[in-house]
Amino acid sequence: MIDVVCVGILVADLMAKPVDSVPKPGLLSLVDSIEIFTGGNSMTAAINIKKLGLESAMVGSVGKDFLGDILYSELEKVGVITEGVYRNEAAQTSASIVLSSSGGERTFMHCMGANAEFSSEQVNWDIVKQANVVFLSGTFLMKTFDGVQTAEFLKECKRLGKTTALDVCWDSQGQWGSLLDQAMPYIDIFMPSIEEARMLSGANEKSGITQIADCFFKKGVGSVVIKLGKDGCFIREKEADKGEVISTFEKVTVVDTTGAGDSFCSGFLTAFVKGKSFAECAKFANAVGSCCVSAKGATTGIKSYEQTLKFMEDM
Repeated sequence: MIDVVCVGILVADLMAKPVDSVPKPGLLSLVDSIEIFTGGNSMTAAINIKKLGLESAMVGSVGKDFLGDILYSELEKVGVITEGVYRNEAAQTSASIVLSSSGGERTFMHCMGANAEFSSEQVNWDIVKQANVVFLSGTFLMKTFDGVQTAEFLKECKRLGKTTALDVCWDSQGQWGSLLDQAMPYIDIFMPSIEEARMLSGANEKSGITQIADCFFKKGVGSVVIKLGKDGCFIREKEADKGEVISTFEKVTVVDTTGAGDSFCSGFLTAFVKGKSFAECAKFANAVGSCCVSAKGATTGIKSYEQTLKFMEDM
């Protein structure tokens, strides 16, 4: 049995650091390092969940190219089940150029590539059917799969008795709810960032987080988990609950914030599969996110489940 199948985007991150300003056209600036890391919400989650000790699988698409070979081999190296990764001969592997500042903040230049071509026809249902939890991540960066196909996919997952979780990316096209609202009734655990949550709910600056969560419950989600960055997260397991903010760990040196939100989701779902309460899931998720930002790359800083518990004790 597969504990969590991660469905969505795979990305090669080409990271330059430190970049505190971009040179003018025709000029050159020196940086200390330029490295390739695995990235993409779903791929990051699949790797992290495996590193945390659960069985994970990846369903998504990469090109039949050099970067696609790298991503595929990295999944296999960690032990993620890769039968669900579709190799698209007609599209290049998705990639991001990540400009990471001295303080760890990032600026992205992104090519959607094969992720934009990923469709329901490429979903390996044999893999999905083996999973306890289906985590869909990368919404708004999958041009074909977003919208109707996402809703139909999640509806079928619910019919199969799966627990569904979903996280989104920033929607640079500004479609937000017009794409995702139709899928909301089939999401058991909705996990956006606070910035994304405000856009999806249509909330104004005066709207409180409880009001934002109310909006999602009215749209049909089962539970709400909103990532608050350095402030931790807001959790509300049922609409009848008041919800609470779970603080994160403060004594962490931030090296790179790439993959922090994806790592949070990885930690939350790992604890969820292990039968922990929502509050315990949130605390563990905060710890995994903290471990992530302590190293360069989306998955480099992730520890084992036992090591993460030790990290929590030491904090």
